[in-house]
Amino acid sequence: MKIPTIAVLGSHSALDVCRGAKDERLETLVIAEIGREQTYASYYKSRPGIGCVDECMVLDHFSDILSPDFQKKLRAKNVIFIPHRSFEAYLNFDYRAIENDFHVPMFGNKYLLKIEERQSRPNQYDLLEEANIRYPKQYSSPKAIDRLCMVKVSERTRVFERAFFLVSGYQDYVKKTKEMMGNQKITGQALAASVIEEFVVGTPVNFNFFYSPINKRLELMGTDTRRQTNLDGVLRVPATYQEAVLKSLPLTFEESGHIAVTVLESMLEKAFSLGEAFVAATKRLYPPGIIGPFALQSIITSGPPKKDIVVIDVSPRMPGSPGISATPYGAYLYGKSMSVGRRVAKEIREAYTKHAMERIIT
Repeated sequence: MKIPTIAVLGSHSALDVCRGAKDERLETLVIAEIGREQTYASYYKSRPGIGCVDECMVLDHFSDILSPDFQKKLRAKNVIFIPHRSFEAYLNFDYRAIENDFHVPMFGNKYLLKIEERQSRPNQYDLLEEANIRYPKQYSSPKAIDRLCMVKVSERTRVFERAFFLVSGYQDYVKKTKEMMGNQKITGQALAASVIEEFVVGTPVNFNFFYSPINKRLELMGTDTRRQTNLDGVLRVPATYQEAVLKSLPLTFEESGHIAVTVLESMLEKAFSLGEAFVAATKRLYPPGIIGPFALQSIITSGPPKKDIVVIDVSPRMPGSPGISATPYGAYLYGKSMSVGRRVAKEIREAYTKHAMERIIT
């Protein structure tokens, strides 16, 4: 069997995937959309001594990746496809198509991708429940809101973005949802499918793990936190002026980037125990379970009786933060900085060498 080429959609974490693959001496292929190809076809194109994208294939639309003819071309190149969040978004979160109509070998368990959508069953909350992992209290009705809560709802035009907003009670909920629907920010249908959960006060930290079916080992690749617009901008305004700013500028929680963070070493055993419990839960609910990277997006709370980790979101695929390799956790294990892209490539190469590819792809 020919050694595989690593393929990825040209968005999100494609460069992290490609650089990691090149570091493991694997060929790389990026599938880009016309008008968005120069990053991959020019600026990071492989040349002697530099670059990481060996080939860039351009489509009229990202969704054309589902074309049977295009998939045939990918299979002819013996690719292993690496999914990320943008892959799901640009296919309009059509998980039926991802599971049934995408016939290219995919790294990881593609049947787990849909758990990010809170309306699927079993979803991430079912997995967290199965794993006995603490997550925020949820409210089935806005009338039951009795504390500061976060409402998680999809935007009207950019369904891949979530129009998160805070409410302190039912009347506040009615006021804000009326304003957002009036401004065509959200739809009634999206609101009906939204999640209302308590706002957990603490330090946001994403624990980015990797589970290796080849070695049967859980690894912590790194930790990061999000930068959000315009939340981060508002927080930079002196407190005496924040109220005035918010009168004309609604608070939003749209992701704009990530920064590396570290955690107290005393928190690592707790984090690993949550990761192990999550892996076991995925094996029970979505066999063969998680394969490769996943993140438990968390809040570290202060207690009492002691600091704890509350998981607020789950990402069962490549993280969107290539900067997590700047944290030391991968290096503690491997003796050198280890990106998630390179860790994926290492797993693929090892599976290929051991004739165990069926254990890492679906």
